[in-house]
Amino acid sequence: MQAPATAPPTALLGALLRLFEFASALLVGGLLSVSSLAGAQTAPQLDVAPVRFGILPLGGAFESRNDWEPVLADLSRALGRPVAVLSVTSYEALEQAIQRNQVDMAFLSGKMALDAVTQRRMKVIAQVIRHDGLPGYRSLLLARKTGPKTSIKGLLAAPEQWRLARGENRSVSGFIVPQLQFFLPNNIAMETRFASELVGTHQVNALAVANGEADVATNNTADFERFKLQFPIEADRLQAIWESELIPHAQIVVRRDYPPAFQTKVQSFLVAYGRGKGVRSDTERAMLRSLHDLAGFVAADNTSLMPAAKLAYQLARQSAMSAQWVNGDARQARLQRIESTYAEQLAALREGAP
Repeated sequence: MQAPATAPPTALLGALLRLFEFASALLVGGLLSVSSLAGAQTAPQLDVAPVRFGILPLGGAFESRNDWEPVLADLSRALGRPVAVLSVTSYEALEQAIQRNQVDMAFLSGKMALDAVTQRRMKVIAQVIRHDGLPGYRSLLLARKTGPKTSIKGLLAAPEQWRLARGENRSVSGFIVPQLQFFLPNNIAMETRFASELVGTHQVNALAVANGEADVATNNTADFERFKLQFPIEADRLQAIWESELIPHAQIVVRRDYPPAFQTKVQSFLVAYGRGKGVRSDTERAMLRSLHDLAGFVAADNTSLMPAAKLAYQLARQSAMSAQWVNGDARQARLQRIESTYAEQLAALREGAP
């Protein structure tokens, strides 16, 4: 007679429960793509929790993950511990993951990097550099080359007749900079003055204009160059009708409570990546080139975010000045809070700087 089934051992139940809790914790703010890059393929795996690396959704979630995986696999081997890739569908999803302490390291830019450092106990350890050698990139406005809506003059004359495709409010080049440097100075609020509004990634927004679903889109020089390679037919329909001042490149941030030796090890890996000679370094440079045309990383600290803090301050102040208020005292109170916040951010960024 068949023996009755027995309950699984307690240890197995506990292990399954921990695995379920870890997987559940990674599903935040919509679709979250997670893959673990184990260093055990070339070295014994240490019994430690993975380093969870969050990535800005510059293209798509899966595309961003695939772009970063080779570099992070090398980082995993260098650290002797697994690295889990968190590739999300939106800035909001990544911000929620950071708020819930589900991100240990991240590739961030602008306001998101600033908030992670000043509010979420993270610190800058490196900044990316690109092959063009410029200290930053530029925000763009894209329109079609042909048709009734192709010029800045036409956009300024009747924005309410144009359909806008823009980035999320946390996007530096997709919202903050064009709002600050172009739209608000021309008395145009991006959120209210257009016939319709699509909010998406730079890739989604460029495709919307190319395919006639929008008339103007925010973008940036780095992502538009990548778009030209991926969608040459659609890119040939587009033109840049405005570009911003230079925007500083993105940063790599890490949790401050990691031991200093670990932070130094990660920073040293990044700075040395693709800098040597030989076949291995050639491979590393090729992987960086495919990763948003990066040339590598340079060591950086929190002070590299001061330009981002200034941009956020300028946008908040200009928005307050152009808004309608019940009286002058209310506007002045708002302006004072903006000044206070900016001063606190600068102090936090300078704290511990060399």
